[in-house]
Amino acid sequence: MRAIILAAGIGNRIAAAHSGPKALLRFAGRTLLERHLEILRAMGIDDIVIGTGFRDDDIALELRRLGASGVRLVHNPLFREGSVVTLWSLAEAVTAGGDVLVMDADVLYDRRMIERLVASRHANCLLMDRGFVPGDEPVKICLAGNRIVEFRKKVEVAHDTVGESVGFFRFDEAGARALIEAARPYVEGGRLAAPHEEAIRDMVLAAAPGVFGVEDVTGLPWLEIDFPDDVARAERDVLPRLVD
Repeated sequence: MRAIILAAGIGNRIAAAHSGPKALLRFAGRTLLERHLEILRAMGIDDIVIGTGFRDDDIALELRRLGASGVRLVHNPLFREGSVVTLWSLAEAVTAGGDVLVMDADVLYDRRMIERLVASRHANCLLMDRGFVPGDEPVKICLAGNRIVEFRKKVEVAHDTVGESVGFFRFDEAGARALIEAARPYVEGGRLAAPHEEAIRDMVLAAAPGVFGVEDVTGLPWLEIDFPDDVARAERDVLPRLVD
């Protein structure tokens, strides 16, 4: 299994509190990137590729500090655009064969989330937390029965269950190829501002029933770091509850 970490963005919304890549935010003395690598390697995942852009020299320096010489970096020169462009720049790594995890870099999370994703019976899988705070910011996964019927911040379809996407995904070889093909019309059509979740949404909603599944991680501590207040929330509410 291979892991792809998306870490190219500027993080404009958190710039007042942190000027570098969000993957280098520190919690209890360890960067988010360091935590990613430790958790993945504890799961036996050593094939790790990071999509970089903004201040990628800082990420390379952190990898040298960690002695993570085997981690590959892929630079996205259009990192000021949407994350779908970073996903597209990683096409070769995503489709290199076998199962692949695609992960946002800016998440502080419990290792049990990755354990559930890796052990899932679903070859193509999304992580969902039903204990989220409703609002416009969370990317929502909506289910009707066992089928995913929406995957977006704004929901306008009938559904039985809704939860927030953690930002971590698992794809088998066919799913990985389908993901890159779903990203193609955004990049080639000039819709470069789109987030990579839009490509995932397109492929999930177009798939036959049963192709994509969900693992419920409600109750496990995690937080996506987008705003300055999130740093304080992560330190106060998430960090003390992590199982490392």
